[in-house]
Amino acid sequence: MADFPFDVVAFDLDGTLADTAPDLTGALNHALGELGRPPVPTASVRSMIGHGARALLEKGLGATGGATEELVERGFPIFIDHYVAHIADGTQIFAGLEAALDALAARGVKLAVCTNKAEGLARALVDALGWERRFDALVGGDTLPTKKPEPAMLFEAIARCGGGRAAYVGDSITDTDTGRNAGIPTIAVTFGFSDRAPELLGASALIDHYDALIPTLERLGG
Repeated sequence: MADFPFDVVAFDLDGTLADTAPDLTGALNHALGELGRPPVPTASVRSMIGHGARALLEKGLGATGGATEELVERGFPIFIDHYVAHIADGTQIFAGLEAALDALAARGVKLAVCTNKAEGLARALVDALGWERRFDALVGGDTLPTKKPEPAMLFEAIARCGGGRAAYVGDSITDTDTGRNAGIPTIAVTFGFSDRAPELLGASALIDHYDALIPTLERLGG
């Protein structure tokens, strides 16, 4: 539909497109166990997600006795190996998402993933969820020299989709800061991994379910 207000809609991945906490928790606790540390509950891990795997491991170590560079270096390959082997065992796509993506595509909107997850891991997860051809661009945390909330990743994702008017959808302060830094409307989902209340994220709009995505985009673009 030519009158839809956005040409590109980009999405964060973890906590925005899918609930990846079960598999990230499994990888984190496997690595912590190998390092002699106790496990971290999934509920606690949810607020640690969003800055990449190494940062998650650092936070997990910090929560269980303290993180050192030596422990992070030892634990990181253990974490990655386990996560790659179990990348979508317990991950669930959020309700209403597939229909919302279909509706955007039917309107001619290009879809992108913009995540601080390493590009290789992000692509592996996207493929495991059956989205090999769903997104027109994917930019990960190691694709460029900088990560979110610096806006370069988001600009790159939009450019790879051909440019035009864009919006961003995320779940955390990192995402809303990225959208703000890029100067584009940003929608925050209220069911993700934020470490603070959704109303404190400073998003252009909040949605509680993906059924609300299309009308919210239409309102923001009006």
